[in-house]
Amino acid sequence: MSLLDDFIVRAVLAGLGLVIAAAPLGCFVVWRRMAYFGDATAHAALLGVALALTFNISIFAGVLSVALIMAVTVSALAGRGFAMDTLLGVMAHSSLAFGLVAVSFVPSVRVDLMAYLFGDILAVGRSDLVVIWLGALLVVGLLYWRWSALLTATLNPDLAYASGISPKREQIILSLALALVVAVAIKVVGTLLIAAMLLIPAASARAFARTPERMAVIAMVIGMLSILGGIQSAFTFDTPTGPTIVCVGALLFVVANLVRLVRDQAK
Repeated sequence: MSLLDDFIVRAVLAGLGLVIAAAPLGCFVVWRRMAYFGDATAHAALLGVALALTFNISIFAGVLSVALIMAVTVSALAGRGFAMDTLLGVMAHSSLAFGLVAVSFVPSVRVDLMAYLFGDILAVGRSDLVVIWLGALLVVGLLYWRWSALLTATLNPDLAYASGISPKREQIILSLALALVVAVAIKVVGTLLIAAMLLIPAASARAFARTPERMAVIAMVIGMLSILGGIQSAFTFDTPTGPTIVCVGALLFVVANLVRLVRDQAK
């Protein structure tokens, strides 16, 4: 029997695949204060599920298409006089509502909304693993290729312009990476928890990182601990796996900030 026949092994591999992409991308979300941006893109994913079921295409393709449209739309509207926190709030909640309504109109298909809202990592199959890891490696490759430009555009847009780097272009690249992560993550943690997996490991890593690169690596480690601890805790306490993963991540965030607080007081 193949090792991949064990659903626990597949769940762990799926979670780790998500983390290696979400953790470094989450650092840019934290640095750019794009939390609501990630939320809006993630919530739009449910509309992608409805469209995929309606037109009988893959869930990944449907989610990726809608998430990408949402991400590019928000990027295009940024800096054009809109109150972005209000706009993102409207788009996040309305896209989720439209997605829920659209799913109810899908003919002759029984849709498990809980699986799409909160994920079903234990149901990940071999084909899902291939999609998750290909998507994750594509995001990592994209971030590695554009790391210096993305970092410059994030930390100092004026310097980026002077160096011939277009902050708008880098924003679109981030939007593409974010859409890919959302499409990959929907099977693992669902639309409502994707933003948490982007933010929590990166926010936790800030307590220990002195350089952007170190923060990305530490965020990956914290994300991996969240996945492993969450799956183990879900089996121990018989709780939903996706939310339990996020709960473990939240506890690690609290511990990380307590450690930073103690360290700062000791100086």
